[in-house]
Amino acid sequence: MKHMIYLDNAATTRVKEEVLDAMLPFFRETYSNPSAIYSFAGKSMEAVNEARKNAAALINARPEDVYFTGGGSESDNWALKAAVEAYACKGKHIITSKIEHHAILHTCQYLEKQGCEVTYLDVDENGVISLDALEKAIRPDTILISIMTANNEIGTIEPIAEIGRIAHAHGVLFHTDAVQAYGHIPLDVEAMNIDMLSASGHKFNGPKGIGLMYIRKGVKIRSFIHGGAQERKRRAGTLNVPGIVGVGKAAALAASHMEERMAKETALRDHLIYRVLNEIPHSRLNGHRTERLPNNANFCFRFIEGESMLMLLDEAGICGSSGSACTSGSLDPSHVLLAIGLPHEIAHGSLRLTLSEETTMEDIDYVVDELKEIIARLREMSPLYTDFVKKEKA
Repeated sequence: MKHMIYLDNAATTRVKEEVLDAMLPFFRETYSNPSAIYSFAGKSMEAVNEARKNAAALINARPEDVYFTGGGSESDNWALKAAVEAYACKGKHIITSKIEHHAILHTCQYLEKQGCEVTYLDVDENGVISLDALEKAIRPDTILISIMTANNEIGTIEPIAEIGRIAHAHGVLFHTDAVQAYGHIPLDVEAMNIDMLSASGHKFNGPKGIGLMYIRKGVKIRSFIHGGAQERKRRAGTLNVPGIVGVGKAAALAASHMEERMAKETALRDHLIYRVLNEIPHSRLNGHRTERLPNNANFCFRFIEGESMLMLLDEAGICGSSGSACTSGSLDPSHVLLAIGLPHEIAHGSLRLTLSEETTMEDIDYVVDELKEIIARLREMSPLYTDFVKKEKA
């Protein structure tokens, strides 16, 4: 296979060398359990506290309001399930959107079986929720609004600060799934009126299996995992010290060069979008043109099936992902693409390419050149495309 060009950073990212170097001593040298009382354990606890400070600083939070979890999905589950339990005396109504990650949507479906009511907000053709529709959906028994910061498929960034303002004006908790945004774009839990926030280490060059949850002081969220007094009695289990150290280091690195990284990725992303839309006929960009993650480009190509495109890209040494769920055994296309109004036959031909700071302009040009050939090849084999061409010439 040719040199690999990895453009699936929304799925997971490479652990940075500095992150790995920071983690390694806590596997074999400073391997103590930080919950113990002897001085050896204190070294681990110091490292955990430093990581907590770094993770909190990235979102302008107090360190004591950040809790380490096993990942974004656990944090999402914790936010929703614990909020329903803690605020049941007020009501059991939750508001979310139709394009949330399944960690939110499946949790909402579970809670509906437990007697909750959930309002799933529509989005426009760019994947943006309506603030008017959100405000109208709030009821006296609404206890929680959960809207993702940025969509994991199409990259659209939601108006989080405005959502938080509306939530607080009505006395409703606001949780945001920031798994795709944390470490990639500026976030401020104070300015954005965020009560709870979920993030995951492996999305911003940290290790897998470690995440975090921000919980604003005063929010009545109880333990999700029981069994010990770790994390100030809110999340039981022996602390994953190497993972925590890694996520803290990754957060510090993200903060140190976020502006530079955003500028580089945005320039590459826009070049990719320009070339694809101008050089590949019958292509469209999914998601908001400007209010999107710096590293995200999501396209649909008519008369193309996503899985075949991915396989041919892989043969060319290119790693991407498709909005089509074919690779997971489902015949249904992405719920996100359907929610923004795409018909099934077009949604099936989607491609998500997500960059990193390691991506080069040469990489982008190579990918577009290969993609043009792959799509032309697949369309030659498509009877639908053949019929379309005949109708156009008629």
